[in-house]
Amino acid sequence: MNPKLKARVIAEWRGLPEEPFVQDTSKPVSEALQKLIGQLGIQQRVNQEEIVAVWKEVVGDFISRHAAPARLVDGVLVVHVLQPTVHFELERVWKRVLLEKLQTRFGRRMVREIRFRLG
Repeated sequence: MNPKLKARVIAEWRGLPEEPFVQDTSKPVSEALQKLIGQLGIQQRVNQEEIVAVWKEVVGDFISRHAAPARLVDGVLVVHVLQPTVHFELERVWKRVLLEKLQTRFGRRMVREIRFRLG
């Protein structure tokens, strides 16, 4: 029903003037936050923090004790590794598996590549 017509009918029935009902124009906070994050240019940082938060769950206990994500830049995840032997193992054997797990969890656009660095 038209809000103006509804207000007029109620006003006639009550015998008092009635203002039209204001429709609810509220929006979820998530929409405003996503817009703000985009405007501030911190989406990359938010994505990086999401990866750090679930790193141990995704890669397992052993790898998480010897390697940690350092930064995410344009879809390239840089991971610092403590020991050369673990670096070799990750680079040669586990890189593809870890990349697939991260891409399954976060999407192919967010994590395109993994680079392991000693340090």
